[in-house]
Amino acid sequence: MRSWREVAALTVASLLLQGGCRREPAGEGGGARGGTIEVRALLDEGRFEEVISRLGEAHDPESLCLLGRAWAGRARSAPVPTPPAGAGPEEAPLKTEEMRALGLLERAVAERPNLAEAHLAIAELLAPHALGRSKALRSGGTVTPVSPPAPDTSVERVLRSLSNAAEADPAGTAAAEALVEFATHAGRLKEADAAYQELIRRRREDPNLLVRYGDFLAGPRGDPEAALSQYSQALIWRPRDEGTRGKVAGIHLDAAAAALRAQGYALAEARLREAQRFATEANPEVFARLKELESRLREIRGR
Repeated sequence: MRSWREVAALTVASLLLQGGCRREPAGEGGGARGGTIEVRALLDEGRFEEVISRLGEAHDPESLCLLGRAWAGRARSAPVPTPPAGAGPEEAPLKTEEMRALGLLERAVAERPNLAEAHLAIAELLAPHALGRSKALRSGGTVTPVSPPAPDTSVERVLRSLSNAAEADPAGTAAAEALVEFATHAGRLKEADAAYQELIRRRREDPNLLVRYGDFLAGPRGDPEAALSQYSQALIWRPRDEGTRGKVAGIHLDAAAAALRAQGYALAEARLREAQRFATEANPEVFARLKELESRLREIRGR
């Protein structure tokens, strides 16, 4: 099982590579643009030292962003420094390379506030630290102030960077995806819920996303009745999806079982009728549970 650090880094990093901002193709006379494409290719291959050497002292926002990403990539291969005395068990200060990367990325967004890639790169850089800080505080650890003040590595900072990235790229979905994942891992369910809704608005007619949102509502969010609406919409696009049909039946069966325990037999019967519409032998566990609850209800009414 991956650690929270691996989850945070892989989640946001993979989404960053999907396109935190649009990459324009090189055209005729577009030497600088073509050079940017080559630099991006080096970044994608993990050749961070070459990117740093090639960009040198960057000045324009896009080059600052690419150089910041290169320093962040270099940081991932550098040794982890020893946490300061008194730090929480999962807290770790930013490495020297990470500090340099953050400075470059912050310069990029200061010069071009709508540079989604830079906002997303800041989130990628800070996400593991934010989750570690949050975990340390939840476990009773402390965050020791340092002098000079360290950069803000809070969960709120990462959420803000991801929100900025989403706003800067209103047609894209990478930042919204990253926001969903990070907010969920950070236990910020309200923000994750809002990000799911924004993602669905941007990626309409995607049954897989509707099912994912339903799973989130039924699981972490603790609202299975709201999940039914998302599953139902997904079934409009894939009416024979037995996996989703089984999820719908399962929610109705849970409600029927709860009604039986509370002696609400009419309600239990109604929820079993709903479950019958979705439970088939293609989902043997769900189908067997339906039959068991139906048998129990008949037994109670036959007494």
